[in-house]
Amino acid sequence: MAGKSKKKNGNHQLEELTKLAEGRNKIPPELYRKYQVKRGLRNEDGSGVLVGLTEIGDVHGFIFDEGVKIPVDGRLTYRGIRIDDIVACFQKEKRYGFEEVCYLLLFGELPTETQLNQFNALLGVNRELPDGFTENMILKNPSNDIMNKLGRSVLVSYSYDPNPDDISVKNVLRQSIELIARFPTMAAYGYQAKSHYFQGKSLFIHKPRKELSTSQNLLHMIRADSKYTRLESETLDLSLVLHAEHGGGNNSSFTTHVVTSTGTDTYSAIAAAVGSLKGPLHGGANKKVMGMMANIKSHVQDWKDEEEIEAYLGKIVRKKVYDRTGLIYGIGHAVYTISDPRAVLLKRKAKVLAKEKSLEHEYDLYDRVARLAPLVLKRERNSEKTVAPNVDFYSGFVYKMLNIPDELYTPIFTMARIAGWSAHRIEEIISGSRIIRPAYRNVFIPREYIPLAQR
Repeated sequence: MAGKSKKKNGNHQLEELTKLAEGRNKIPPELYRKYQVKRGLRNEDGSGVLVGLTEIGDVHGFIFDEGVKIPVDGRLTYRGIRIDDIVACFQKEKRYGFEEVCYLLLFGELPTETQLNQFNALLGVNRELPDGFTENMILKNPSNDIMNKLGRSVLVSYSYDPNPDDISVKNVLRQSIELIARFPTMAAYGYQAKSHYFQGKSLFIHKPRKELSTSQNLLHMIRADSKYTRLESETLDLSLVLHAEHGGGNNSSFTTHVVTSTGTDTYSAIAAAVGSLKGPLHGGANKKVMGMMANIKSHVQDWKDEEEIEAYLGKIVRKKVYDRTGLIYGIGHAVYTISDPRAVLLKRKAKVLAKEKSLEHEYDLYDRVARLAPLVLKRERNSEKTVAPNVDFYSGFVYKMLNIPDELYTPIFTMARIAGWSAHRIEEIISGSRIIRPAYRNVFIPREYIPLAQR
């Protein structure tokens, strides 16, 4: 009884402290307007505030003509090369593209065949985790959230590195290549530990294979029988390519720049980026799409009836159904307007995969929602804003068709984006040279200190 009473008093105290914290941290919205604060580092027109320069990736979705924002087809470039051209080339040559993209992002040039083979071999020999790492850091300390396990695995890698604090380009490059190689292994083993210790499933620990690509290795390590089709590994590879980089302004890449600018070690900077990507407003968005689509599938009787689909989407926007946020997840983007090039490419591959998996009916529903959602948003919000499906709208569906558990969706994003983060870290070390420190204006009214006995 005493224990329950103590816990009850503790909860009451926490509730009181919560009210105090909420009351003392609410800044009036009008003050943001008064001081012209660019909330979210966004300008009034929705564009990002220019805070740095990069040569790594570029995201383009609109132009300005005499001060008017004009939507254009989305364009994504890696080191100046359009993602469409990169994908078209390696798919035509029937090879995997993620490792080539990693090389391009890190070194700024496309590799020759010899250089690519050497880089693939370098990744291959680094895919296994250090001795004792799996048993002591993953299996003995399982986590119910694989992103948290991944972040912890990155941080603890510091202890397994003989030279962790050296931030010379040579050493950071060595650390980056090791992390790119090991992320799939960390994620796969984190998943296996979770499914075993939290869900009571059998534990399968397959060693990564040097000769396999990144996408092949992940499928090999997360499946009990290690089996997968060529189309499955190609589709996952495409997803990794499309998620590898997205400019320096996305939250996790910007986090990498900010933390790197302090002069800290690689593992601290990358773990911070992992924490950023975990957020549902960033890397966790595709899980939101899957939840919404599951809701639509259960409430729309005829998936071919566009009027019924449109009516239900209207209810979602009016906050009458689903999670009542008014959001149609996977539709719209901070930069892209008419189209998201990543979504276009992934949708094309999803159609082929849906045919192999006999899921054309479900693919068609996604296609109808993608076409109708922008129209519903314009009508319901009385807005002329141009929006289109983003890559998150299709990635969850693709992973579902690949029979990948939803708790691995965001870790897969992380496996891809470590390439971009590593490139941005190296760029910040070489070209940044100053700690990033934006300003926050204090708007609390000055007051006198009151002695404890007089409060």
